[in-house]
Order: sequence, then C-alpha cells, then structure tokens
Amino acid sequence: MSLIVVTGGAGFIGSNIVQALNQQGQSNIVVVDDLSDGTKFTNLADCHIADYLDKDQFLRELEQPGGISKQITAIIHQGACSTTTEWDGRYMMQTNYEYSKSLLHYCVDRTVPFIYASSAAVYGGSKIFQETPQYEAPLNVYGYSKFLFDRYVSTHFAGTQTQIVGLRYFNVYGPREQHKGDMASVAWHFRQQLLESGAMKLFAGSDGYADGEQRRDFIYIDDVVAVNLWFMQNPSISGIYNVGTGRAQTFNEVAEAVKNYYNRGDISYIPFPEQLAGRYQSFTEADISKLRLAGYDDGFKPVAEGVALYMAWLEQHRPEAGK
Repeated sequence: MSLIVVTGGAGFIGSNIVQALNQQGQSNIVVVDDLSDGTKFTNLADCHIADYLDKDQFLRELEQPGGISKQITAIIHQGACSTTTEWDGRYMMQTNYEYSKSLLHYCVDRTVPFIYASSAAVYGGSKIFQETPQYEAPLNVYGYSKFLFDRYVSTHFAGTQTQIVGLRYFNVYGPREQHKGDMASVAWHFRQQLLESGAMKLFAGSDGYADGEQRRDFIYIDDVVAVNLWFMQNPSISGIYNVGTGRAQTFNEVAEAVKNYYNRGDISYIPFPEQLAGRYQSFTEADISKLRLAGYDDGFKPVAEGVALYMAWLEQHRPEAGK
C-alpha cells in the first residue's frame, strides 16, 4: 500500500491536499507539521490520516534504517515559513532551504517522487513570470529561500530518474487558511473587514496603478490541489512550473466579489504603507504555457467564481453555523 507524506499537512494548502487524497480513497497519509500554533489542528480534524509527526521528528525517522523510511511512496512537501515579512534570514533558510534539501536528497536516493511548494515570490519585482532565471528577482528573504532551493534543484538534479516537481504558487486563496493571520488571502481579510465594520479597505494607488487596481494572479485552492494531484498521477513528468490562472485580476475585483456575495459593503482606500515600498508585487500574472505543454489542461476559476465558493464555505464553517 502506498504511503504518502504531506509536509505542512496541517497548513492551508497541505490540509486541502490531504482532504483531496481522502476523497480519492487514500488515507494512508502521514502528516508532518509544526503544531506550535495548536489552532491548526482544526484543519486536520475532519481528515483521515495514518499518523502525524512533528517536522523535526520526521527527519529523525528518515534516518532510521527501518520503519517509515522504507514505506514512503511519495512526499508532497508543502511545509515552510511563508511569512513574507519575516526577516530572520537564518530561521528562514533553515526552515525553507535546508529542510527541503534533506527531503530532496532522501527522495533522490530512493527514487521517491518529490513534489514541493515554490512561490511566485521568486520573481519579485519582475514584470515577466516565466520559469527562467533571467526573470527571477526576489524582494524578500522568503522569496530568496524559495529561489535558492529552485536553483539547487535545477543545478544538482537535472536528469535524475526521480520525479522532482516544483510548483510556483501565485496568490492562493480558499478554505482552511484561517490560521495564517496577516498572511491570509485578501479575500479572507476583506470578508473579515466587511463583517466587522461593513467596509473593506484596499491600498491606494502605487507603482502607477490607480486605487485598488494593483493586479495579482489569484488562484483558488481547489485548482492548486488539482495540479499537485495531477503530477502525482504523472510520475514521469518533472520540472518547475508556475501555478496560477494565467490572468491577473485587480484587488478591486476581489473586493467586489466579496461584496456581491453578501450584497453589501463599502470599499475605501488607505495610504500605501511606506514599509512595503520596493518590497511589494503590484503585478503578478503566471505564464502557464510550460504547465500546459506538460499536459495539464484543466481550467482555472476566475475571481468571481472562486471567491463565491470560498465565501459559501466560510459561511458553512462559521463557529455558530448549524447551531
């Protein structure tokens, strides 16, 4: 029986992957995470898994000659520090870079498929989002940690027989991100603001964009999960791929989608924060031609559709819902 490891499995994307695996009939799953933030357990409460291991304990288990290390058939590595405002570079590199290298080497040594989360943050201030080095220019140490691991994969393991897939996520939103705080999606924050005050606050114009017209490639979580599972089902395909819709949409469109779902809400604009000047991506849009060439041909939900699904899920899962 296959044993799939999902690191970061109590987090946003990881727990959605576990849910999707469950829906496919797979429950022989080991979730690896760091539950120092114990509130994340709620993401696993309705999941069926074989075991849970702390991220440090998992590395020790891999070093043992028997046990779990001989049973693993795939690692889906979603675990990371994803806080873009974290500037402790030593912590970021240990968590995102060195840890990932340890898992990579384990998988290559045993020909175990390795699918990992990269990020559109590797592109930083670039205006072109293609999976080639000349367009990579991270603006923060989080983006640099992902950038460096992508480079490590590309330079050390070209031609390996092991499946290695890096997925550069753009702006992911959807269920099970409630623990992320400031790093939760703008859709989450807009809803919170609307319910608390009746109004949503967007950044005023910056980098030549009008108020709220900064544009990002917003991708719904179900579409991200579908890409991960497609690569699992196609183990002969390796590489680093963008995962976005291929269409940038404005923050105003996200706010309007939240407003349309609740049929209420005002939109106001606040001054652009000085501390983000020069460290903010005002425009992202995934070039997904490489993903399409690899054979992935499913569609991606536009903001209006994805946000409506997300708001419906949040309403269904409010603490007071169903009482």
